[in-house]
Amino acid sequence: MCNNTITYNSRHTRKKKGSQNYNMPPPPSSPPELPLKPIPGSYGLPFLGPMRDRLAYFYYQGTDEYFASRIRSHNYATVIRTNMPPGPFVAADSRVVALLDAASFPVLFDNSKVEKMNVLDGTYVPSVDFTGGLRMLAFLDTRDPKHALLKSLVMSFLASKRDGFIPLFRASLSRMFGAIDGRFAATATARVNFNGLSEEMVFGFLFRLFCDDKDPSETEIGTRGPAHVDKWNALQVIPITAPRLLPKSLSFIEDFFLHTFPFPFSLVKSDYSKLYAAFNKHAETFLDRAESSFGIPRAEACHNLVFIAGFNAYGGFKPFFPSLIKWVANAGHKLHRQLAGEIRAVVLGHGGEVTLGALDAMTLTKSVVYEALRIEPPIPFQYGRAREDMVVRSHDAAYEVKKGEMLFGYQPFATRDPTVFDRPEEFVGDRFVGGRGEKKMLRDVYWSNGRETDDPTAENKQCPAKDLVVLMSRVLLVELFLRYDGLTVEIEPLPLGSSVTITSLNKATSV
Repeated sequence: MCNNTITYNSRHTRKKKGSQNYNMPPPPSSPPELPLKPIPGSYGLPFLGPMRDRLAYFYYQGTDEYFASRIRSHNYATVIRTNMPPGPFVAADSRVVALLDAASFPVLFDNSKVEKMNVLDGTYVPSVDFTGGLRMLAFLDTRDPKHALLKSLVMSFLASKRDGFIPLFRASLSRMFGAIDGRFAATATARVNFNGLSEEMVFGFLFRLFCDDKDPSETEIGTRGPAHVDKWNALQVIPITAPRLLPKSLSFIEDFFLHTFPFPFSLVKSDYSKLYAAFNKHAETFLDRAESSFGIPRAEACHNLVFIAGFNAYGGFKPFFPSLIKWVANAGHKLHRQLAGEIRAVVLGHGGEVTLGALDAMTLTKSVVYEALRIEPPIPFQYGRAREDMVVRSHDAAYEVKKGEMLFGYQPFATRDPTVFDRPEEFVGDRFVGGRGEKKMLRDVYWSNGRETDDPTAENKQCPAKDLVVLMSRVLLVELFLRYDGLTVEIEPLPLGSSVTITSLNKATSV
């Protein structure tokens, strides 16, 4: 687990690892009415306040401690005012109302109360130059007519591919695990970085999914797809996610260059042009459907497709699959034996086939995926702008928010809320096994920009591929434990997620 995580125990003691304990008051017992309080916190002096907070966020505290310290300083209030990077110059206004518990966070899903226009990246909005001069689906508000049209297209296409998801993804995984085995076989002391192979596998799967089963290696982009996407994605989000590269003593210099000005599209124009050309040439079924069934111009549909496949999907799987492997590997041999036993028994009971029915019968495997999404959601931030004056409720108080204010939710604090989850900082593989776990606690798993118990529609902002993400994650575990009895890994933190190096793989001793 990362060194800067905040740990909660069952007595609601919140502490920073390696430091003193901070006692939290016990949660109230379902009060009928909550006291209305002013939102604590401040934004500081113009310019200086946002700059101070930006340096604390990126260089001196880190994300978790940045929010935890503000919770402590405001008597453990979990709805507070603060600045979110980048701050001056890149964004005109960095002021947000931060929602830091499971009770307040879901207001971000209420599209009658919050507007989602241009809030995907918070107070920072990348130039439309990165997306063909168009504002993509993810940046549109639900009341924009194009939102329902574009999201309906994506959901319709994914529904048409439903029967092909599992075989296509298993084929992609087979190549990845074959490459991992090959590297271990090359030398007895091999150490295999999972991230790079996972990214190559994910891009290949997504390209084949949207491009009529065309392997990207057989197209003009060859094996460079992940590199093109990584460069294009990075320049869009550097002001809000850039890593710390220089010593802390030089933070002012690094901060000025990375977080003060947006990076120009010209630096990745060639990369984006290659991605667009490849999808435009090979995603014929998707683009034909956009034109003929939805009346969406082909160019607009293609720019949205590149963003959906490259930014939304690839950008989400890039941190999540290594995270899933990390948590499962570090959970230990007992969980490995349980997963291997369940997966192999169910597959054998389904005639050796991995089907939707077989996956649904793997209750522990499902729970492990949900737990990984809970404890380390791939995209930790959510934003929305208040459509009207409203009241936001935490566990123990209510707060007035004014129309136009930016609401910011830090998801890891919401999904590790000790008033909802027992042992919230622990990875508990079977947390969602059984009636209570699957039916009640799943309501408070929010990774998809909605409750896990809700479904994406054309009228909401929930991830249209929500079910596909869960399906792919289960299939990854199935393929892993059909081939191996267990694994060990080493972890290095990244700005978003972890670098996972596989240090050992134990071949399956039984099938």
